[in-house]
Amino acid sequence: MTGSGSHGSIQMFALTGIGEVVAGEPLGELIAERAQFRDGDIVCISQKVVSKAEGRVRRLADVEPSSEALQLAERLEKDPALTALVLQESKRVVRAERSVLITETRSGLICANAGIDSSNLAGEGEVLLLPENPDRSAREIRARLQELSGAALAVLICDSFGRPWRIGQSEVTIGCAGLDPLDDWRGRHDRRGRELAATAIAVGDQLAAAADLARDKAAGLPVVVVRGWGGSVGDGDGPGAASLIRPPGEDLFR
Repeated sequence: MTGSGSHGSIQMFALTGIGEVVAGEPLGELIAERAQFRDGDIVCISQKVVSKAEGRVRRLADVEPSSEALQLAERLEKDPALTALVLQESKRVVRAERSVLITETRSGLICANAGIDSSNLAGEGEVLLLPENPDRSAREIRARLQELSGAALAVLICDSFGRPWRIGQSEVTIGCAGLDPLDDWRGRHDRRGRELAATAIAVGDQLAAAADLARDKAAGLPVVVVRGWGGSVGDGDGPGAASLIRPPGEDLFR
């Protein structure tokens, strides 16, 4: 897929042949074997394949729910084992009503069911947790890809999130290394010379969403390369996707 924008022409292509990933597989090697990377490439990786490689699959039958999980599951009409895992992966419950359970994960993400998902898993009764530390995962994969390819790259770990004011899911960046996922325009000026006071572009999320258009979610294509973006892929890892999380003092909904 090729598009154009303020930075010129952007190319996006999914890597084929990665197949089903299991715990302990070297994800960096699997990706590097299937691409000829160039300096400035952005490697967008599905959260699911990262979680699988990190052994984050859990069997619901192995989970013993706490009394808190049992009570919450009964109220929401949810699976008690799933509810227990959600609570284990969360700092706090943000909203729990009408069968919806939204929490803040231990890494600071706010999402439904702590990001736990059961799609695209081989085993019956299995669920997949988010990476324990998505930014760390992105840094480790980036380091290995750069070592193997010799190219200066960025790595984004991407996941589908719902949005509170709009219907449907959109891909966002939950782990980032090699670029600043936030382009802060505050203090710059628009084309008429007015100073911008609030504009900050979530380029990490925009890149993740754009990359998702280059694959079919049911096709088993967990990696998309974005090439030609005119932004800066830096020497260092950068601030990570954690910099996209709104600080509590600025959050009007806590």
